[in-house]
Amino acid sequence: MEAKDTQAKASNAADRGNKSDRVDNIDRVNRVSKVLNVSNDNHAQHPKHGWEIKKLGEVCTFQRGLTYSKDDEVEYSNNCVLRSNNIDLDSMSIVLDELKYINEDFVVSEDKKVKPDTILICMSNGSKQHIGKVAFIDKEYGYAFGGFMGLIKPNAEVSPKFIYYSCISSSYKHFLAGIGNGANITNLKFSDLQQYTLPIPPMEEQERIVRELDCLSGVIEKKREQLKQLDALAQSIFYDMFGDPISNEKGWEVDKLGNLGEIIAGSTPSTTDDSNWGGNINWVTPAELNEQLYYGETIRKITEKAAKSLTLMPIGTVLLSSRAPIGKLAITTTPMCCNQGFKNIICSNRINNVFLYHYLKLTIDDIKALGRGATFKEVSKKNISDYKIYIPPVSLQEEFAEKIEAIEKQKELLKRSIKEIETLFDARMDYYFGDT
Repeated sequence: MEAKDTQAKASNAADRGNKSDRVDNIDRVNRVSKVLNVSNDNHAQHPKHGWEIKKLGEVCTFQRGLTYSKDDEVEYSNNCVLRSNNIDLDSMSIVLDELKYINEDFVVSEDKKVKPDTILICMSNGSKQHIGKVAFIDKEYGYAFGGFMGLIKPNAEVSPKFIYYSCISSSYKHFLAGIGNGANITNLKFSDLQQYTLPIPPMEEQERIVRELDCLSGVIEKKREQLKQLDALAQSIFYDMFGDPISNEKGWEVDKLGNLGEIIAGSTPSTTDDSNWGGNINWVTPAELNEQLYYGETIRKITEKAAKSLTLMPIGTVLLSSRAPIGKLAITTTPMCCNQGFKNIICSNRINNVFLYHYLKLTIDDIKALGRGATFKEVSKKNISDYKIYIPPVSLQEEFAEKIEAIEKQKELLKRSIKEIETLFDARMDYYFGDT
């Protein structure tokens, strides 16, 4: 496979993604509603026309979390404390990473422990976007919750899960937007939180709404898990074909990255000169890269004048962020320039860009370890140029790239499906909890 064939595939993948983005939202809602047997028609009564409107404080009680000192913390014990980082901001669910433990001699009262059918909420955080984020507690964990956290306890007239869905709605987010400012740390007071108003339908209707939203969120979660499985499959194929990139047990030839391609850095054109910005040339920063294999349309564009002092990288360049943070990766699907946060690789005919992307992804901790700097870590151009990787035969690299392309097609279909179901979920959430 020639380099231009790989570039063409990259461009085709981007084109397909762009076309999927243009699918009309209404069509998505209608199509997915039919498949999932979820009604998209209005009920006889709209939520704000017949249902009671109550304050959160009228249907819930609140509990502040456990206060402890640094001296109480230990490496491990049976006393576990949930904190803000244990609520995932994207999925609004519990994540049991980076758990905090305190001394077993510390007596934790039952009211400082999360209980099933309650809602854990972040009340204080240095970042405002985390304030008010919630997670539904669906089982007995036996864990305490920290002093910057709170627990919402719904009473008998409401479904706990119904309250949870209200607390991830757009109207709830709008409510939070006007409160929660602190001097050194952002805070949410229970006295403010209890003023949030929400529709309260009869219990039977609450339970029906919960079943509907559970169905949609469950399908989304399953499809996200399938995406993770496809990523794991790609990694498994790499190890099967090439072996461990660290130990090189198959004895492949080894060479420096600088001998396998051209290492390209970038810079930021003057932001005070308007003639540098608003053009049609892509200009990428590390902040806009996520977990995607291909990347094409950047958030900001520069003019031809600005690009004269930069290198315009060709399609198929492997992007590697070298600071703030180190280790973000993607393959370009359009010509683009970059800021100073990259050390990118324009691959020679000895290295396939898809192979290199996955190799670097699997060894990214080694690359991060090369970072130097007092204010923030940065990997130098020399370090990237001198970084050694193994080089299997190009034909084998290309065979791997073809397998990855097949996986990417499956991932694209899954992402499109997830987007459609998320559109329907958001539409139903707005219908039940949004302003009318």
